[in-house]
This record gives sequence, C-alpha cells and structure tokens, in this order.
Amino acid sequence: MNTPVDFNDRMLSLGLARVSEAAAHASADLIGRGDEKAADQAAVNAMREQLNMLDIQGVVVIGEGERDEAPMLYIGEEVGTGTGPAVDIALDPLEGTTLTALDMPNALTVIAMAPRGTLLHAPDVYMEKLAIGPGYEKDVVSLDMSPAERVNALAKAQGVAPRDITVCILDRERHQDMIKEVRSTGAAIRLITDGDVAGIIHCAEAEATGIDMYMGSGGAPEGVLAASALKCMGGQMWGKLLFRNDDEKGRAAKAGITDLDKIYARDELVTSDVIVAMTGVTNGSIMKGVKRTPDYIETETVLMRSKTGSVRRMLYRNPTTRK
Repeated sequence: MNTPVDFNDRMLSLGLARVSEAAAHASADLIGRGDEKAADQAAVNAMREQLNMLDIQGVVVIGEGERDEAPMLYIGEEVGTGTGPAVDIALDPLEGTTLTALDMPNALTVIAMAPRGTLLHAPDVYMEKLAIGPGYEKDVVSLDMSPAERVNALAKAQGVAPRDITVCILDRERHQDMIKEVRSTGAAIRLITDGDVAGIIHCAEAEATGIDMYMGSGGAPEGVLAASALKCMGGQMWGKLLFRNDDEKGRAAKAGITDLDKIYARDELVTSDVIVAMTGVTNGSIMKGVKRTPDYIETETVLMRSKTGSVRRMLYRNPTTRK
C-alpha cells in the first residue's frame, strides 16, 4: 500500500506547465490545416506522454470521453509514474479544435490538477454557466435571474449603466433568445464561435479583455476547467447540469451525481486547492499563440495556483536545432 503523499502544488506546477506546453507544440503543426481530429490527436498524444513523466498517482476525471470513446486520456485513466500524491486531473488537450484548424483566435491547451476527490466528476452533458470576475459581493448575480436581471444587477454593482456592460456568449442557435434579451438592456455582447473556457476566463481579466460577464450553456467538463482557473485568478461562477434524455441522466448517475437540479458554485465544482496551466495555440486575448521561426518555437503559458492566488506568465523558447 502506498504511503499518502501531500499535494505539493508548488513543486508540481512547473511540471504541469510542461504538459500544456507539449500539447501546444504538437498541435501547432496543424494550425490552419483544416483537420480538427489530427490537431486534437497530436495534442492528446503529447499531453499524455508528458503526464506520464510526472511523479503523481493521477486519475483523469475530466478528459476526452468515456473509455470506449477515447483510447487515451479517457475518464478514469490512470496517469503519472504511480508514485507521489494522489490527484484528480481535468484536461482539454486542445480547447478549440475548430479554432486551431481554421487558425482563429483563442485556441489553447489547458490542464488542472487537484487532490484526489476534489474536482467534480462532471458528465459529458451540457451545463448552464454564469461567471463574473473578482471584486464583487457574493452572489451579486445568479442563475435564478433572467439574463436582463443579471446585466442590470452587475451594472448596479459596478456603478455604471447597463450599456457599459459587455457579456460574452457562445454563438449558438440555442442562445438566440438570451442574446436578444441581453441586447434589450443596452449591454454589448461579444460572441465567440468556440472555446468557452477562454470565454469564462476573460471575466477574470476584464480590464484587459473588456468582458464583464459570461453566460450560456456549453460542455459541463469545460465548466470544471473554467472554475479551476477562476479559483486561481479570482471571480465567481455557477453551473447547473442540463439533461436532454435519460441516457444523459444515466451519465450523471455513473459519475455519482444524484441531485440533478443542483446549482454548483465555483467552490463546489472545485473543492480544494488547484493548479492550472494553459498554453496558447493560436493568438488570443489571454495568451499569444505558438510562434515559429527557422531557429526556435516559442509559447506563452499561464500557470496559476489557487493556494497563493499567483498567476505566472512564462515565455518558453525551444530551439528547433542545436548547433
């Protein structure tokens, strides 16, 4: 029986940065090539290889899908050397496969690590999400509010008019009524085509991104990743699982979720300290994308620790040839 090992987030964080960097390097060859599957597979292969070099007893709780759907980095897969702390791993080897294939902004690689049993095992269903940045009273907005009420409440908290609020929403047909209602308040909307992890993270850096709030439905696994980042950067988030059929409810039961109507706050999605690494693949408002020259490949990585609230930006330049 292995002796329990403490979760040393400080020592593990740089190793986690190498994992996200490796995935970005691998997917960079496929930027603008129009092949989403190839880009994703390259990132998966590289991320898995690097994860297995870390001295952890890791289990993937947010990954590429169920075991019969994904040959690598599937939910439940054990990763790491088998020594070191027991940890949960949540990952998206390539957040924005379409963005990468079409060379559009804000594709990134992202991975989070936390002590075993502290990340919500979110099933692969939709989640209604709402997020704002740091500096507000608790629950200044909520999922129980209408979209217009959220805008008005946030504007009041900021001491501005609703027209001064900008909301980020995923551009989907299912959001058309929400978009219309938000615009009726006078607020601006920034529509994104993919990548709602980045969309939510934008709220934590409102001065840089211009985004005050995120709302709309998207993948539940991505919600856990976004909550991990906000726990490090500051900000509030809420999520509620959405089920379209009994099969999806069965996925929730398999993940140990019994209250199907529960609204999860950020610290219920991520219940302990967490570390997060993100590396830019294409240029975006959070990070620069992969840069290639004849002599080197350069990436920008954001490395975050919730325990200290530290956010470290790192440029990694790797020579392509050695002289």
